Amino acid sequence: QVQLVESGGGLVQPGGSLRLSCAASRRIFNINDMGWYRQAPGKQRELVAGITSDGRTNYADSVKDRFTISRDNAKNTVALQMNSLKPEDTAVYYCNIGGLGYRYWGQGTQVTVSS
Repeated sequence: QVQLVESGGGLVQPGGSLRLSCAASRRIFNINDMGWYRQAPGKQRELVAGITSDGRTNYADSVKDRFTISRDNAKNTVALQMNSLKPEDTAVYYCNIGGLGYRYWGQGTQVTVSS
C-alpha cells in the first residue's frame, strides 16, 4: 500500500507564504496526474491545483497567480508553493496521485491563515 506524506503546513499571517510537499512511501509507476485538494470546515473538498505527467497545470480560480504546483517525476513528489495567502485559504490540504486503476490520498496537512 502506498502512503502519501504531506509536510509544510502551519500557521501564517495574511500575505505570507507556505510551501507544501508530498512524497510517496515507495515508487509509483505510470502516474497520470498529481494534485492538491483542500477542505475547509463545513465545505466540500475542492481541487486547488493539478499537474499532468507532461507538465500541464490547472488551478482553481481562487488561487490563480498566487499558487504554483510542481512535480518531480523521478522522485514521485509534488509541491505547492502558496504566496499571498488569504484567510479564506485556511483548510486542510491533501495531496493526490492518480494513474490507471489507482488513486492515492495523503492524510492532510492543516494550513491556517490568520493574524
